[in-house]
Amino acid sequence: MLEKGGTMLFREDDEDLEVLPFVDRAEAGSVLASKLSAYSGRDDVIVLGLPRGGVPVAFAVAGTLHVLLDVFVVSKLGTPWDRELAMGAVAEGGVQIVDLSMVEALGISEEDIQEVAAVARKELEYRQELYRSGRQPLDLAGKTIILVDDGIATGCSILAAVAAIRRRKAARVVVAVPVAPASGCSSIRMEADEVISVAEPELFLAVSQWYQDFNQISDEDVRSLLDRSAASIPRAA
Repeated sequence: MLEKGGTMLFREDDEDLEVLPFVDRAEAGSVLASKLSAYSGRDDVIVLGLPRGGVPVAFAVAGTLHVLLDVFVVSKLGTPWDRELAMGAVAEGGVQIVDLSMVEALGISEEDIQEVAAVARKELEYRQELYRSGRQPLDLAGKTIILVDDGIATGCSILAAVAAIRRRKAARVVVAVPVAPASGCSSIRMEADEVISVAEPELFLAVSQWYQDFNQISDEDVRSLLDRSAASIPRAA
């Protein structure tokens, strides 16, 4: 047991926590890929990275597993006074989820939600076009999808993505993240077929605390990684 100020940071029996903090997202993706070896080399598997921070992790996972990589764009619905405080998310294909308990607790009106959602949808459309550089999205129908992010905070973005991926008739949805709160994956496990994480610390304040290098990923970084992956593994027609 590791303690700080009398507070337990990690579970005693979880050896995976020894990998924390990750050096960076690339290392986190390599470690995460070791948990996904059952999916290696399969032509029915596609890795999808949530931009922006999830794409470097997904790039490492897809490269290690030798499977296709694509981006799956989700835009967070921030509260009217704090864009970083997520009250929901919108995903490709028009899927929108809202945390009704948060909305009610904070007294957010339906008009506020619609205004925030309209801005988020415009941003989503812009980023879809920007990241794919004219490439069409991969066909997810009948495929096993490994949905990757650099960690789970509220889970809104992942829940929206899972719902949208199911709408595109994926056969199976696996959520894979390097780090997640020990008690924060229950709603995601109800929606995904499988949730795989490297470590689940008890004391979880932010994803960034579990990385030595958590520099912001730019739009150009995302495009570069997607271009590199597309060049290394031919995409299905």
